[in-house]
Amino acid sequence: MASDDKIEETIKAIAARHGIAVSRDDPILVLQTINDRLMQDSQAAQQEILEGFKSELEAIAHRWGEDSKGKAERTLNAALAASKEAMAQGMKDGANAAAEAVQREFDASAAKLAGSIREARRVSMLNMAAAGLAVLAAALALWASM
Repeated sequence: MASDDKIEETIKAIAARHGIAVSRDDPILVLQTINDRLMQDSQAAQQEILEGFKSELEAIAHRWGEDSKGKAERTLNAALAASKEAMAQGMKDGANAAAEAVQREFDASAAKLAGSIREARRVSMLNMAAAGLAVLAAALALWASM
């Protein structure tokens, strides 16, 4: 019935615009019907093409999304590896600096201790010399008293 209404509207439009009465079996209406049919077929074909284009765009967008996700992951992994290397290098440098500081403190303490040991050895040598002199003095006193 929709096509009958459309034909009636077309007959009324021709009569109103051009002042010509057209019957339902007029060849001009056949052209109108053919034109309507071609328009519908064209619309259906364009809709199919549009759906295909939409599907293709969605696939491309999905592929781009996956590509960018992969690139982002590779970039993050590279940054993470670089930061791990930097942290490891920093820890190694810090450990070396701490070991050097401990070594310097140890060397300084050993030097102080060596100085103290030398001083104690000198004092003990002097004490031994004094003790030796005391023994010698005691021996002389003993010899003199005999």
